[in-house]
Formats: sequence, C-alpha cells, structure tokens
Amino acid sequence: MKRFNLLPLTLATALAMPMLAFAQDLNNTLETINDLLSQVIPILMIIATIAFIWGIIKYIMAGGDEEGVQTAKGYMLWSIIALAVMVSVWGIVGVLVDTFGVGGGTIPPGPGAL
Repeated sequence: MKRFNLLPLTLATALAMPMLAFAQDLNNTLETINDLLSQVIPILMIIATIAFIWGIIKYIMAGGDEEGVQTAKGYMLWSIIALAVMVSVWGIVGVLVDTFGVGGGTIPPGPGAL
C-alpha cells in the first residue's frame, strides 16, 4: 500500500506562512513572485543554453558512437524543454502583471539585463 508523503505539503505550508502572517494581499504576493522570477529566470535560461551547447559539443565529439549520440540528444532535448517552460512561465508572469497592474506593468528583464 502506498503511503501519502506529507513532506511536500508541509514544506509548501511552511513557505506560505510568512504571507499569511503578514496578511499580504494578492497584489503584494504577485509582486513578490514577479521580483523573484525576474532574478531567477535569466540565470536559469543561461544555464539551459549552456546545457544545450554542451549537448551539441557532446554530439559532435561522439563521432558516431550510438550511446554518446543518445546522451547528447538527451542534453539538447531537455535543455530545449527547460527553455520552453521558462519562457512560458515568464510570459504567464507578464500576463499576470498586466492583468493585476502590479510591478509597473512590465515583464521581467531578459538575460541581457544582468
């Protein structure tokens, strides 16, 4: 029988407690999320781009070795998926910022703004 793991629920509740304790409204919460993502997303995009380039290098260096080619394709595939997810989240945050009018109505800066 599978047991329900309470650790993720406990962790999420513990992380949400400061918002409840300070009685933040939706705008403050969205602005906090926007600030956090505007700092984290460009760094993650750079890491995913480096992983993609690493996959290309491994693909070239594999020289026809089937196992090396599959490993390199995995690097490239997952880095593209990671970039797509991050750009999607970035877009969703931009829509929420525009919808609720927080953070000056702009989306987080791109990777060049570091």
